[in-house]
Amino acid sequence: MLTTSELFRRGRLAGAVLALALTVSACGFHLRGDGGHYTLPFPTMYIGLPEASPLAIDLKRNIRANGGTTVVNAAKDADGVVEVISDPEKTRTKTILSLNSNGRVRQYLLSYNIVFRVLDKQGKELLGSTQILLTRPIDFNETQLLAKEQEEALLYKDMQTDLVQQMMRRIAAIKTQQVSLPPPKAVPTPSAPAVPIQ
Repeated sequence: MLTTSELFRRGRLAGAVLALALTVSACGFHLRGDGGHYTLPFPTMYIGLPEASPLAIDLKRNIRANGGTTVVNAAKDADGVVEVISDPEKTRTKTILSLNSNGRVRQYLLSYNIVFRVLDKQGKELLGSTQILLTRPIDFNETQLLAKEQEEALLYKDMQTDLVQQMMRRIAAIKTQQVSLPPPKAVPTPSAPAVPIQ
């Protein structure tokens, strides 16, 4: 049974945690990939990944959720084209990170890697070849194979989410050359006719 002083101490701790949470949320802090908003410099965009690619689906969903940018199905119809040079679905790896004293795998290192660039409608490069490489260590236990497979899938999903957010930040940072319109011509205002003084 808890004493009055322990209850009071726990209440103060809970109050401090609540105050901290309110302060953090009030200052505009957002968790990574949670409510992040990016102003993209293109009215329309094309993503050069297969339609069924989980990364493509996630990236397109994020672009649409930001509003102001439409994802199109052909590069010729897009103001901005994301050209994927190295598809992370094909290049992701799982390498041995460490072994135990018996020479069996203790840890793997998962990696998720993309190389992409962004072009404008005329094919001009707005963002040169950019690599994003993400890694996550994962402990291995041969007695928990199913659980470890699920953990591995979750880690790849987390890396995919992180990758999408990093791509969105880089695309949002692109400065496009806006067509500058000439200043409007000054229209002379008709002056009122002079009234003769009598």
